Order: sequence, then structure tokens, then C-alpha cells
Amino acid sequence: MASCLPTRSPFLSSLSQSRPRCHRAPPSFPAFKSKRPPCRVLRSNEEEVVIGEDDQAASLPKEFYDDEWQAQQRKKTAEWHAYRQKEEEKERMKDDEYREIGSRLKGYPEEEVRKARKLVSSFIRSAEEVEQKIEEAAEKGELTELVLMVIWNRLDLARRDDEKDVIRSLDLLYRRIETEILKRESTPAMRLLNDLLNLHDGFDDDSWLKKCRKCMVDTFPYEDPFSMLVPSGFDVAEHQGRIGLPPKDDDVILRADFIREVDELLQEVRAELNSVQLPDGFDAEAVAMKLKQQEKQRTISQVEALLELAVTLKW
Repeated sequence: MASCLPTRSPFLSSLSQSRPRCHRAPPSFPAFKSKRPPCRVLRSNEEEVVIGEDDQAASLPKEFYDDEWQAQQRKKTAEWHAYRQKEEEKERMKDDEYREIGSRLKGYPEEEVRKARKLVSSFIRSAEEVEQKIEEAAEKGELTELVLMVIWNRLDLARRDDEKDVIRSLDLLYRRIETEILKRESTPAMRLLNDLLNLHDGFDDDSWLKKCRKCMVDTFPYEDPFSMLVPSGFDVAEHQGRIGLPPKDDDVILRADFIREVDELLQEVRAELNSVQLPDGFDAEAVAMKLKQQEKQRTISQVEALLELAVTLKW
């Protein structure tokens, strides 16, 4: 019977036998074998120097273990990051401003923009002959709003770069061309007012008013009560006659028109001057604005004197 039983296969017998326990070897790290502190070996010119933890702690500065010093360092780092972020924001704003300045002329035809830039460059290079160049360009009709826009763009770029001499020169050029454009487009009365203001030498007001009175007498038509009531060519006895009208291109300036236009101009300028609030302090910008307001007030006083002279004018 026993011989009939099958023998156990080696595989099943290996499963049935209990496995021997595996004993894990203890770690062989030096930190577990020895209680001595870890050390670091430095080699320098074939000499070995051993530095332990105590030596490492001694080599570090004392501030490294000071909480207050570390807090100050963190504060300085935060301030530096804030400063760098502020500078980057300034650079982005400057780039946006430059991009805006460059896009102002996109709505104009390229050929006209090229001519305007060429004309402005010729004004800048002409130096002492700039007055003659401006008058010649005005006679040809080349002074337009686009020329002023080109000068304004250059002025903005000079302000961004803080080029003071360039700012002063471009500002004078802008004012001169703007005055010439206004002079060409203004009425005869406003052109006469501009000529009278330019007669002032900046010192003697009495002699200036005498020159202005002579200029007004020569410019305005002669007025008397009879000619105001009865035009020339009208027969008073017969109450009939042909009244001659002035030609269309006659550039005659009537005293009444001059008084009316100058009075309207004064009202507009006074309203604008009263709405301006002068800044406090004595910094450069505040002083410049105050000087500009004083100059405007001086010009207004001169215009008021001319208006009174025109009202009381006698031949």
C-alpha cells in the first residue's frame, strides 16, 4: 500500500517546508557604528585637514544665528524685489509711451508725413535762417497741423529723455510755426492786433502806444458822423443815389470790427486765465507756470490798452 502512494514532488515539498528566517545585517554606516561626530576632509597641497561639526559652527559668522539679523536680511531682500518691480513697471510705461507717440501719425498719409518730417528737419538745420525758412514755407502753404504734430512728437521724445536744450529749441520752433499758422488763418483784425503787439520793444509803453495810434489812423478808414450816417455816393438832397459797395477782396479793417473781435478775445482769455489754479511751492515746475501766467497777464494788459486806444481814437 505504501508503495502505491505517489511520491511528493520537489515543488510541493518546497512549499510545505518552513522557510528559514532571514536575519538582516545591521547597518554599516559610520554614524551607527561610532558616536564620534561626522567630519569633513579637506585637501590642500597634499595636507589633510579634518573639520568636525564644532569647527564648522565656529567658522560661520555670529550673525548667521541671530534672528534679528536674518529678519533684516529678509526685509532688505523684499525691498530690493519691490524696487526691481517698480523699475520694471517704469520701463513698461516708458515703452507704452514711446509706442503711443509713434502711433500718432498712423492716420495720416505716409507721403505727407514724410514731407512734414523733411520740412521740420530743414527748420532744425537752418539755425539762424529759420525765420526766413518759416516765412517761405508759409507762403507756399506748407505749414499745416501735420507739421505741428511732427514737432510735438519730437518734443515729447525729448521730454522723455530729459534733453533740456532740445526741449527749449523745439518749444520755440513749435510756438513760432503755430503763430505763423494762426496769422495766416486769422481775420484781418487779429492780424492787425498781432502786428501792434509786435511793435512793443519791451521797455517804453508810451512810445509804443504812439506807434500803435499812428498805425490805427493809417489802417482804419476815416470816420466822421456824416459819413457814418450817409454813405458815399448818396445824395442827401434828393435822397437817392448809387451806393458803391467795397470790392470782395478788399482788405479794409473797420474800427468797429477790430473793437468787437478784440473784446471777444479778451473775454475768452480772461475766462481761461481765471480757471487756472497756480501750484504752491517754489520748485522748477511751479515757478515756470507762475512766470507763464505773469507773461499772459502782461499780454492781456497790452491788449486792453490797445482796445481802449481803438475806442477813443480820433483823427
